[in-house]
Amino acid sequence: MDASPNAQSEARRAKYALLVTALAPVLPQILGSAFNIWYNIVVVDPLLTTPALKQRFLQTVIFYNSLCYPLCAYAWLRLVYSLKPAFNRLQSGKGIAEATLHRMRRRVIGLPFWGTLICGAGWLLCIPIFLISLGQVNGDLDSRLFWHLPISFGVSGFISLTHSFFLIELASQWGLFPVFFRGTRADLTPGAVALSLRARGVLWAISAGICPIGSLLLLNFAPPSPESNPQWLAVFVGSVGIAFGLCTAILISRLVMEPIDYLRTAAQAVARGHLDFHVPLVRADEFGLLIGEFNHMISELREKERLRRTFGLHVGEKAAEQILARDPGLGGVEEVITVMFVDIRSFTAMSAAAGPHEIVEILNRFLSVMVQVVEERHGGMINKFLGDGFLALFGVGGTSDAHADAAIAAGCDMLGSLAQLNRDLGLEGERALAIGIGIHTGMAIVGSIGSPERLEYTAIGSTVNFASRIEGLTKVLGRPLLVTQSTRTQLRTQLPLDEFAPQRVRGLDEPVKVFSVAEPR
Repeated sequence: MDASPNAQSEARRAKYALLVTALAPVLPQILGSAFNIWYNIVVVDPLLTTPALKQRFLQTVIFYNSLCYPLCAYAWLRLVYSLKPAFNRLQSGKGIAEATLHRMRRRVIGLPFWGTLICGAGWLLCIPIFLISLGQVNGDLDSRLFWHLPISFGVSGFISLTHSFFLIELASQWGLFPVFFRGTRADLTPGAVALSLRARGVLWAISAGICPIGSLLLLNFAPPSPESNPQWLAVFVGSVGIAFGLCTAILISRLVMEPIDYLRTAAQAVARGHLDFHVPLVRADEFGLLIGEFNHMISELREKERLRRTFGLHVGEKAAEQILARDPGLGGVEEVITVMFVDIRSFTAMSAAAGPHEIVEILNRFLSVMVQVVEERHGGMINKFLGDGFLALFGVGGTSDAHADAAIAAGCDMLGSLAQLNRDLGLEGERALAIGIGIHTGMAIVGSIGSPERLEYTAIGSTVNFASRIEGLTKVLGRPLLVTQSTRTQLRTQLPLDEFAPQRVRGLDEPVKVFSVAEPR
């Protein structure tokens, strides 16, 4: 079986991370050296007017390159491979001392600066060393060398330095950052300094604009070199400067656009409700801060969504939405709602005849079906479970003006769903589940009731008590669903209701009218 792309990427990183980082400056140094060699052959060499100067220049080139290049390469390789012991331990999952880890992390972040410093020392030292070396030769030194040698080494060095910095940064971010900053943020590394976005912009401006323009200005002011065409030389130097400026722009774009693309994709995913997104980039600059805070924000959103879902499981999704939409302090608001009380008939006797596990399973199946009917199909809110029954509210928060219609429709649907549930559970005859439903519409106080330490979102008032009494009448009248006169008055659509003789209800002086809806067949 082939390894996954992630596993292959991890394997390549483990094998080549240090090597790729170590080789990152090589190509810029070769390109800078190529430009330097061309410039020295075309411009500088004609200014070496005597064989002694030409010989000294060649000797200096050989001596300096034989000494400087190995020293610079040694310093750079020693710096990069000083990370190897810590890299291998972290790659294999082994821990290292915290102080050592912090030191290695600072070194990883500082690699582009150290690489640029080493390369810059090698290039800029060329200017005084070559001028001093040529000055030791007997005879007058052409003054034009004091212009063209700095141009030669300066432009070549800048080409090498800018591209070395960004290539080292890219290489270390690919191979070293995922290992040294696994599970942590590079931008929070104490004592580490990364190149800011503003500094990147300045560097890009220097590379793409100031460098080629400055080179052309220097050539314009510098005395012309014999055997060279100033116009073609200016065109070549300008073209090289512009080309490398564009290369610098591409590298900066790669370093800047990648995190922007990730952040844009992540923001769009979060806006669509996908909270499992994680920006995998690890950066030590301002993007590292943005990415770290963005990932933290998504993590907080996931936690809040988990709490909201857990909260909704305990109090109901509708109740949770109402609570979160209002001030969760004590108190409530008066509003006209429709209240439904539901009770399972003879549940106590059923519990005595069956085992606890069977009763719990039956009750969970029953409540699961009823929640789906009330909340998902008819927009009600099951406010609380009452052992073998529950209290449901319709029209809370002004969600619907047709809450009386929704409550009766939900009651009829519940009776039909209960019949199907009995068939699914194989409950027949006396063992079949039966329920009583009482529905009443009126003014109630809806809100958070309790103490500052413990709140419950519910409805209180005579309307709630009256609905409970109506549910009790279902046993007397032998009808599974009863509604009151106030609920009937609130109906938006006419329903065929059977009216009973006025009934005595505990707590009221006068008999009340009640109506029934036949159970669906």
